[in-house]
Amino acid sequence: MSELLRTPLFPCYADSPGARCIDFGGWELPVQFESIQKEHDAVRHQAGLFDVSHMGEFLVEGEGALVFLQSTLTNDVSVLKPGTAQYTLMCYPDGGVVDDLLVYCLSENRYMLVVNASNIQKDWNWLRDHQPEQVQMTDISSETALIALQGPLAEQILTDAGITAAAGLSSFTFAADVELFGAKAILSRTGYTGEDGFEVYAPAEQAPAIWKGLLAAGAPHGLIPAGLGARDTLRFEAKLPLYGQELSATISPLEAGVGFFVKWDKGDFIGRSALEAQKAAGLPRKLVGIEMIDRGIPRSHYPVYGDGVKIGEVTTGTQSPSLKRNLGLALVDSKYAAIGTVIEVEIRGKKLKAEVVKAPFYKKTAKPAKGAE
Repeated sequence: MSELLRTPLFPCYADSPGARCIDFGGWELPVQFESIQKEHDAVRHQAGLFDVSHMGEFLVEGEGALVFLQSTLTNDVSVLKPGTAQYTLMCYPDGGVVDDLLVYCLSENRYMLVVNASNIQKDWNWLRDHQPEQVQMTDISSETALIALQGPLAEQILTDAGITAAAGLSSFTFAADVELFGAKAILSRTGYTGEDGFEVYAPAEQAPAIWKGLLAAGAPHGLIPAGLGARDTLRFEAKLPLYGQELSATISPLEAGVGFFVKWDKGDFIGRSALEAQKAAGLPRKLVGIEMIDRGIPRSHYPVYGDGVKIGEVTTGTQSPSLKRNLGLALVDSKYAAIGTVIEVEIRGKKLKAEVVKAPFYKKTAKPAKGAE
């Protein structure tokens, strides 16, 4: 059995005696530092700090970089200016998803892609297979740490720490070469929790200083470290897809409900024809929110039935820490996707009633405008 990979922040976990690590796709990562409920609540009401250094980062640069990315990604990369980022997807010719990722425009003809940890090698190989001669690619995953500071008090914590760049950033923008606790880093207003927040990309060897500095600065505001468990419940409540569950090689962006990030007016890209055909024919399946009527918690891969016939399966499900309701996301036959439709989820051999409900289940409360009461 191969040894588990560790992020540059692994030694910092020892500062939390309750930290419990698991094998997450070959990485030894904390599922929780104290409790999933406490960490979830901290992010919803104050702030939480996540080690997501297992994610992958690729540099794509050269004269043909924009054309290359336009041909391999679904979103319109041409709208990005230096200092801006976007969410996008990379598809197979049949419309299935290679991965979902972020694209950062560092400067003209120079981009950083942020990919899912479990897909680093697959994504790299896919891009290399389509890479033109005038484009250079560099995998900087092992030398890059990624720390996510998420929650309504995230900006205040950074401001109190003297990091003035934070207040000037709007959603999906970033500042490069920001000084953070002795390190130069990219500070990005992005995240995966449904809350306001920031992500910090920094040299791996400088990550512990940033981690400890942020925790110290955030302590008066209730900032605590948070693990994979809370990360998953937070993104689930906000209906943010997870690759391997809501997205996969057999689930298209349209079926997963992220068709907004497929831009039809940008020109050709891998998977476009298949997605156009799917759209024209009508989606056979849709991702929907469900709430249990009968007592039970829906879990990933539990079968879903309508009129006694299997119509799909749960992709993610849990008892919502914020709402205390038994909720799930399910990919089902489109004719059962209307809000209010009663379906059944098979849980431990029993078919229990559930209802299709509106998702996202949680949306952050808008902050009042500056100067407003």
